[in-house]
Amino acid sequence: MSAPDEQTVLRLTAQEFADRAADGLGDIEIVNGRVIRMMAQSPVHSRVVRRLAGTLEAARRDGGPCLIVDSDIAVRFADAEATAEDRRLNIRYPDILIRDCDPYDVNTVRDHILLVAEVTSESTIDADITDKRIQYATAGIPRYLIVRLDQKEERIEEIEEYRLDWSGRRYRAHTVHRRVLLLDDPVEATIPFDVLEQP
Repeated sequence: MSAPDEQTVLRLTAQEFADRAADGLGDIEIVNGRVIRMMAQSPVHSRVVRRLAGTLEAARRDGGPCLIVDSDIAVRFADAEATAEDRRLNIRYPDILIRDCDPYDVNTVRDHILLVAEVTSESTIDADITDKRIQYATAGIPRYLIVRLDQKEERIEEIEEYRLDWSGRRYRAHTVHRRVLLLDDPVEATIPFDVLEQP
């Protein structure tokens, strides 16, 4: 199968994205201006995202800092260094993120994210473990969780927890959770995998 002809690749500038975002662009991400269509996810992927977001939301401390748990919202990352305007824009829609309570703005929300989580799938695993890990670390997001589903996408195999090494703006592996996710920041939570997976 040959690579798509450059003429058929859909690209967006920041202004075009802003103009069209209200109309809904569907399930996409934008990498260096190029529109990447996202595949529909498995029922387990959807369930894990929904339940993990709900569990993290419930773990916020009364009287603690104001935190918002969001899922699949647009986050603009640093523009690529390109001369052509339609080759710069980088927009991701993380599966889950925890941020402070500053008002949402697609252009600045990345500076307010405390934790981001991606649930892998066959169509996203390469981007989740390489491109996004680099992009999220470069943006200064303190924690990154990669929820790895098994090959059949029927259960959680493990959850990798990365913490930011501020000196080099890259992630260092903190721990690999095998049956229970134990978090201490930005929320304290003990989450058995089966609670996230069960129908």
